[in-house]
Amino acid sequence: MPKTFSVTPTAIWCPSTTIKQRITKLIPQLKYIRQLNLNFDTKGIHPNRLRQLSRLGARYEPFLFRRFKDSKKYAMLVAYLMDLSQDLIDQAFKIHDKLISNLQKKGKKTQDEIQKKNGKSINEKVVHFANLGDALIRARNEGTDPYEALESVMPWDNFVSSVEEAKKLSRPIDYDFLDLLENSFSYLRKYTPTLLKALEFRCTKATEPLLRALDVIREMNETGKRKVPEDAPLDFISCSRWQKHVYDEDGNINRRFYEMAALTELRNSVRSGDVSIVGSRQHKDFDEYIFSREEWEIARTAGTRLAVSLSVDEYLEERTNALLSRLNWMSKNIKDLEGVSLEKGKIHVERLEKNVPDEARQFSLSLYGMLPRIKLTELLIEVSSWAGFENQFIHASTGKPPHEEEKPVLMATLMAMGTNIGLTKMAEATPGVSYRQMANVAQWRMYEDAMNRHRPRWSISIISWPYLFLG
Repeated sequence: MPKTFSVTPTAIWCPSTTIKQRITKLIPQLKYIRQLNLNFDTKGIHPNRLRQLSRLGARYEPFLFRRFKDSKKYAMLVAYLMDLSQDLIDQAFKIHDKLISNLQKKGKKTQDEIQKKNGKSINEKVVHFANLGDALIRARNEGTDPYEALESVMPWDNFVSSVEEAKKLSRPIDYDFLDLLENSFSYLRKYTPTLLKALEFRCTKATEPLLRALDVIREMNETGKRKVPEDAPLDFISCSRWQKHVYDEDGNINRRFYEMAALTELRNSVRSGDVSIVGSRQHKDFDEYIFSREEWEIARTAGTRLAVSLSVDEYLEERTNALLSRLNWMSKNIKDLEGVSLEKGKIHVERLEKNVPDEARQFSLSLYGMLPRIKLTELLIEVSSWAGFENQFIHASTGKPPHEEEKPVLMATLMAMGTNIGLTKMAEATPGVSYRQMANVAQWRMYEDAMNRHRPRWSISIISWPYLFLG
């Protein structure tokens, strides 16, 4: 495995990296994987199994793959690279989503700062406007000259200069902040050409104008054109907020606002599911979640019985009858149900009463006082002998449960993770168990699938048992 893939996508979100650095770490890896042309049919493999193989492959250092057979080696590598490709795509769009959100927050913050900075001047203009308005109303009611009324409040020259100052202080009538984002266009240009070139989008019929607009932006990026074509699609701008900014004073399309509108609408459409990203896990096409036409024809030809009827009328009738039968049963037995009553068409559930006497708590505390004080490790090992939960921590590579010599290390690692004290402090407090041993156990035996493996309910909260016994 090339060293390029030793950097996981989560590392890209380091605060010290810039936007361009984040994208330059993501996109080259994605391009490299695509150049491998990994065309494998994985329809017969459950997605969870593919992710399991991917996580297993991610645990190995590249040189360790040499000892595996080709079938195992390439299966893990392909699963890992396919899974990594999806993560890279999702992380790339996550950067765009986050930056659009930050851009809007920045616009709101700038507008609030302007309001705060000019608050005194704006209040002064409001007071002047109120006084001038009173003078005009009084002049009309008394039939006097309105200009003389104005000058009685403020000299004409001062009135003219006040109006000019008010124009500079005024904000759009809808108090929107989009006009303040024009200078942020260069902020988006640092990564959007690379992003649009690397990602492929699919859409519904309603969002086709948006994808045509993205094609126009891609063409402008590749050819170096600065002016937006006159026939560029504008139907995607459904929000009136953007419409009044797209055209400049000369009637031409303003490229800055056109691109910002398209990129903002892209983010909103992907979020809503109207636009999907090819190769993504989080934003894939909705049709990929359901049967394809080919699979459906095979299942229907084979006579596979589905859980529901193929007729919508039959399905709705079946669900309606099931609901009515339950409602009828509730209506007939409502008087016999303990703690439940029906009053004026509303169901009332009585509050549970405390049925444990206070003496029980005192008795419980006295029992805890009689228990001997033992070490947490000893108690956990004893619980392990009852439940045998340690056998559920199957090694991710060998598939074998831990042997007897590994159990002390396993218990120490389990306590370090369960009590949140960390492996380092646990290694310092546990003689004979090193940090390296616990790190190996945590990586190869306490992975996600092992921790979520099906087991008896009473052994799930095994880490909390010692606290229960020790009070």
